[in-house]
Amino acid sequence: MIPMVTKRAITVLLYVTVLQTVKGFPLHTSDRWIVNESGKRVKLACVNWVSHLDTVVAEGLNQQPLDMISKRIKSMGFNCVRLTWPLLLLTNHSLASLTVRNSFQNLALLQSIDALQAINPSMIDLPLIKAYQEVVKRLGENDVMVILDNHVTEPGWCCSNMDGNGFFGDQYFDPDLWIIGLTNMATLFKGVTNVVGMSLRNELRGPKQDVNQWYRYMPKGAEAVHAANPEVLVILSGLNFDTDLSFIKEEALKLSFNGKLVLEVHWYSFSEGKAWTSRNANQVCGEVTENQMRRAGFLLDQGLPLFVSEFGLDLRGSDANDNRYLNCFMAFAAQLDLDWALWTLGGSYYIRNGVVGMNEYYGILNSDWSEVRNPSFLQRISAIQIPFQGPGLSEAKPFKVIFHPLTGFCIIRKTLVEALRLGPCSNSDGWEYTDQNILSIKGTYFCLQAEGEGKQAKIGNICLAPNSRWEMISDSKMHLSTQINNSSGVCLDVDNNNIIVTNTCKCLSKDNTCEPASQWFKLVDSTRNN
Repeated sequence: MIPMVTKRAITVLLYVTVLQTVKGFPLHTSDRWIVNESGKRVKLACVNWVSHLDTVVAEGLNQQPLDMISKRIKSMGFNCVRLTWPLLLLTNHSLASLTVRNSFQNLALLQSIDALQAINPSMIDLPLIKAYQEVVKRLGENDVMVILDNHVTEPGWCCSNMDGNGFFGDQYFDPDLWIIGLTNMATLFKGVTNVVGMSLRNELRGPKQDVNQWYRYMPKGAEAVHAANPEVLVILSGLNFDTDLSFIKEEALKLSFNGKLVLEVHWYSFSEGKAWTSRNANQVCGEVTENQMRRAGFLLDQGLPLFVSEFGLDLRGSDANDNRYLNCFMAFAAQLDLDWALWTLGGSYYIRNGVVGMNEYYGILNSDWSEVRNPSFLQRISAIQIPFQGPGLSEAKPFKVIFHPLTGFCIIRKTLVEALRLGPCSNSDGWEYTDQNILSIKGTYFCLQAEGEGKQAKIGNICLAPNSRWEMISDSKMHLSTQINNSSGVCLDVDNNNIIVTNTCKCLSKDNTCEPASQWFKLVDSTRNN
């Protein structure tokens, strides 16, 4: 482990090389949105790329060429990378100047050295800080934006309450050293146009966390970054492993600059323990969504962008707790049209917690980084990679799309007589949801109607009948229910061919074994040009 250095001993030599400018632009904020220089919405659809572990090298370079990984990120629909880094990389010259080869040798990762030298020969003898720069450069050449995320102080896996990295004043978290590191990193990448933001510290946590100390130090970090590099977004995390920003409702941040502040939050299934499987999924989703709004979502109404900088799940698809959580998360992310970063890119690590070559089942790529681990998941999140709304997106009047979180599709139609089905949201009609609970196709007299249990939903023009009134029921507020001839209600559902049907409403309460997600639909505001 690289030892902590005192502030007096810091004589960091930054390997400042002028990186070739790439296609990109400074970003800023406008109300709750992140926008470019022309004021058009730029939605951050990012993936986390780990570069803060023991080797201090971006993971996967022993598996695939750097350029191939960068191109694959873009081809998977991500426009940005949240690239992690340990504080000592920018505050300890001995670490920064250590070569990639020596870093791996110190950890006895001899097979990784051979593989990395064969696959990325230009990287093997670079100092660690220059290797980090090279990753940023290659991402820029492939039109991928970068957010620099200070994840920990000492290299290693994160996070626990007692790891000494959690909060200001902890064993490995000297606030003054942190300011120096942020300043050095911001300076190093000044003028590198694909570096669009800096996340100041990952997952503040532990017994020392305190709101007053947060207000003491986080603005200092923000001001240091802005002074060194006024072009980047300044991204601040909350407390309790970055799950809680509720304190900002009571006291606004005071900063010398405007139009650069973004708040970040994390959300995983384990944030709620095993609630997703031990309790009814509708009830849990309703409660958790309400909590997310209370802890973080309220910031959007205050005109502050909210970036879900970590979410993810076991992509093998066998964890019911994860799967139910994702259905709820997808609805939340689509409804609020959030910026986000998936955890994580890679399917394996050089070494993690002493285990060489550990598999990462949250990784969007497989263990040798050659293929997408779960193509259906990638298709599903593609729906939220593209913005639904925001400045400059369209001049269209806002309308609704009927989003199906389980599939990432929306309800679409080809003609009035063909069956309604699920398909890409870009092909969706615009819908209007009236005060009378009628779902009508925008600009027409046609509306959504139910025919009966197990039958296909249809488009009709008699829109005052009971079977044309759709109420959002259940704790999740995602069951769209209507009445058939004043009898018991039915809910929108999807059959095995992705045809929209109506069935008896299921899983509304109590039962924790029932799977409601086929009947979950979210009305999402949109101004997309379809």
